[in-house]
Amino acid sequence: MTDSPRPRDTRTALVDRWRDTLLAVRSGATGPDPLPYAENLLARWDEPQRRYHTTAHLTAVLDRIDTLAGYAADVQAVRLAAWFHDAVYRPDRTENEERSAALAERALPEAGVGDAVTAEVARLVRLTVTHDPAEGDGNGEVLCDADLAVLAGSPQEYAAYAAQVREEYGFVPDEAFRAGRAAVLRQLLALPRLFRTPHGAAEWEARARHNLATELELLGSTSGPQ
Repeated sequence: MTDSPRPRDTRTALVDRWRDTLLAVRSGATGPDPLPYAENLLARWDEPQRRYHTTAHLTAVLDRIDTLAGYAADVQAVRLAAWFHDAVYRPDRTENEERSAALAERALPEAGVGDAVTAEVARLVRLTVTHDPAEGDGNGEVLCDADLAVLAGSPQEYAAYAAQVREEYGFVPDEAFRAGRAAVLRQLLALPRLFRTPHGAAEWEARARHNLATELELLGSTSGPQ
């Protein structure tokens, strides 16, 4: 994966999506200007330590939220949560989701978002720790399904995703990474359902489980003598 600049049209599209979402949740209130908030968030998503958790991931999650929008009680809050869910990302730390939620709690009121929507966005961001929304939590189901949909890519897409994750954890020795990654894969496979929306269950569940099981098998085959 290269570190080449993001194409201008892609950046512009993301800025437009942020502006449209922010204006929708502000219910017609004027100011402050949405652009500085978009620039701050995009700068975070462009940080050099990222290989998978980049603006490409943000765009993919937003696109999947569009696909799943009909299942959400407040799709605009879900879209805002997508913007913040990996806004703070350091692969060597474990509190990224909490820090991202706290960022939303600081930034959104400044940007003119009301308390109820801000609280819902922060709740949704924190939910991405487990990707295990409660039954009937439509907003949580949509965000979690959109975030996990990468698991249901084609074999080539999934391999690229797995390679990017390994790059982000390049500071971790191979044996330790294999053990940690295998634990994550087993945790996901142990969930009764990876996807909670009807669309996710029908379109993504089987393929995602196949990809996870295949990666887990490959990790075992490269771990050397036991």
